[in-house]
Amino acid sequence: MDRAARGDAKAFSLIYDRHSTAAYSLAYRMCGRKGTADDVVQEAFLSLWRAGARYDSQRGSVRTWILGIVHNRAIDALRRSTVHDKRRASDEGIEERFEAPERVEVEVGRRGDSAEMRQALETLPPDQLRVIELAYFGGYTHTEIAEMLDTPLGTVKGRMRLGLEKLRATLGEEAREAWA
Repeated sequence: MDRAARGDAKAFSLIYDRHSTAAYSLAYRMCGRKGTADDVVQEAFLSLWRAGARYDSQRGSVRTWILGIVHNRAIDALRRSTVHDKRRASDEGIEERFEAPERVEVEVGRRGDSAEMRQALETLPPDQLRVIELAYFGGYTHTEIAEMLDTPLGTVKGRMRLGLEKLRATLGEEAREAWA
């Protein structure tokens, strides 16, 4: 990473060769589209090339750092896609063709639960949040997460267990009953 941060193309190429498959796998699982995943990985490695000096080995492995960049870029891509789809639907008048929800209060309750869950997730330590995001939003198994994060399987499982326990405690009794 030191050599790549100084502009050594061969060092950067080696980093790309070692980590691009895992990066693409994460991007594809998050985005669900080959073209979008390709763009996400390209943006992430371009960002890495430009900001290689920001890598701190004390905070984790190179793979973890790269996957964090890919994760953030994939979320950005999904947000852009959602905004674009909504804008296009609005431009085409498609929203008028959608059937209105029968019960507005159910939708309001669902959105409230979603906001509460986002707030609870924000209280988790980054390592626990990462494994929960990869498992529940990325669809990865514990073994795949351990490989992606270059972390022992037992550590991934422990972080998952602790994170879920904290979420249950934060969300209260209703969450305990729902997750029991």
